[in-house]
Amino acid sequence: MRRLLELSRRLRRADGSPFHLKRPAGLARRRCTILVLALTSPAIAGELQPAGLATTRSDLNAKDQARVTAVTRLTTDFSKPEPFELMQGGAGTSEKDVSRDAFSQSSANISFEQQGTFKLGDALFRKNWVSSPSSTQASDGLGPLFNERACQNCHLKDGRGRPPQGDIGTTSMFLRLARDASSADEKSAIADRDLPNFPDPVYGTQLQELAVPGLRGEGRMRVDYQERQVTLADGTAVSLRKPSYSVTDLAYGPLDPRTTLSPRLTPPMIGLGLIEQIAPADILAHADPEDRDNDGISGKPNIVRDRLSGELTLGRFGWKAQTATIRQQAADAFAGDIGISTPEQPKHWGDCTTAAQAKCLAMPNGVQARLGPVEAPPPVMDLVTFYSQNLAVPARRDLAAPGALAGKKLFYEIGCVACHTPKFVTRRDAPNKAQAFQLIWPYSDFLLHDMGPDLADGQAVGDATGSEWRTPPLWGIGLTETVNGNSFFLHDGRARSLTEAILWHGGEARKARDRFAAANAAERDALVKFLESL
Repeated sequence: MRRLLELSRRLRRADGSPFHLKRPAGLARRRCTILVLALTSPAIAGELQPAGLATTRSDLNAKDQARVTAVTRLTTDFSKPEPFELMQGGAGTSEKDVSRDAFSQSSANISFEQQGTFKLGDALFRKNWVSSPSSTQASDGLGPLFNERACQNCHLKDGRGRPPQGDIGTTSMFLRLARDASSADEKSAIADRDLPNFPDPVYGTQLQELAVPGLRGEGRMRVDYQERQVTLADGTAVSLRKPSYSVTDLAYGPLDPRTTLSPRLTPPMIGLGLIEQIAPADILAHADPEDRDNDGISGKPNIVRDRLSGELTLGRFGWKAQTATIRQQAADAFAGDIGISTPEQPKHWGDCTTAAQAKCLAMPNGVQARLGPVEAPPPVMDLVTFYSQNLAVPARRDLAAPGALAGKKLFYEIGCVACHTPKFVTRRDAPNKAQAFQLIWPYSDFLLHDMGPDLADGQAVGDATGSEWRTPPLWGIGLTETVNGNSFFLHDGRARSLTEAILWHGGEARKARDRFAAANAAERDALVKFLESL
């Protein structure tokens, strides 16, 4: 690791070339949306508008804004692919042959020098951390309680995790532990967005099944499934499995009775840097929490406080859009999943708590004075963040096939695009020109939606209620089986196919789900083919 740090210091930032948009023809006008920031964020009413919540784009001139408006309108022509649709990650799209490494390619438009930075970040992303003290001093500091030793071990091949399968364990899915505010001070902290919720007093923010030698892991996640038969309009029977969650072998006493358990599957890593560069105004333009247009869709943003700047900003990462930046997401994972401290999360003992885990807090940490006051110093965070920002989105496949085009048409007609917004154009002033002014196709509005009681976890996170989830991006979803060897979908992997995933949709997505269930087999197959082409 020492060599990686030294080499990273010698690397200076270099910019790639941006992709320049051309004006396509034949795009229909997108439906009007309502800006409701004042309604969704009373804490900032009357204040100066924070940059992270701007409702107009300051990075575009009038001509560019007109081009962006035109190119992001919803299409009405499903006879052929749209212009630039093949390159769903913009100019950084990976066009390499499809393989298990399809999610592990670097953005195609970064410079040669940046390729070196990406590879250094990749090495750190794959690095196994070890417990302290250790002869490999730049790699120690693991835990003492943890879920995995390396980032890559949870984000398998930079892709999707899986729920526990028998004795295989829960490497890439874990349980979030949290409770709602109960006192006036706690409610004030939530209202001021100082905290999203409150951890279990003994077990902290998540269940950690593993521990360093001499310490016990906290317990084990248990998942029990009940099969539920669903009959579609044409008589087709589909079996859905409904999970229930509990914790066994608790090592430090009982959980607080107010603590809720929320399973979280690790999501794919592709395209994160592009998502980070979507202008807040373009996300907020889709928000309508009061459903003023009466379409049944009430997307709302999760407004969070940036822990570094202290400003209110837009959450866009995580299953409940609770994190604003990739760097913070990485820091949270280092602390919670591996037990490694960073400048952003200087928790040398990870998620250990004082209530019943004194032995954990007495364990040695991995801080090395010559490397700085934390176990993963700034150069490590720089490299891991850059790597995470530049994992390329793979190119579309078979997008011109008649079945995929028919499926796309149905996807639009039954209302899936009301939440799964097809496309955005990233900020022109993005820090890395490789991500600047890119037409991208994530198929997400990055807003919170009530998905109904069947998918509810009962755990509030900031502005997200216990039944609300951020719309997940769909790009790359058709390569899940290729990359990860499974087809587990949704936040807890309960769905074993794309069809099952759609049939679990409820709440705001209920109408679209019912229209899918009412379609004939050929239409449903076409919609799945479209999703598999993403």
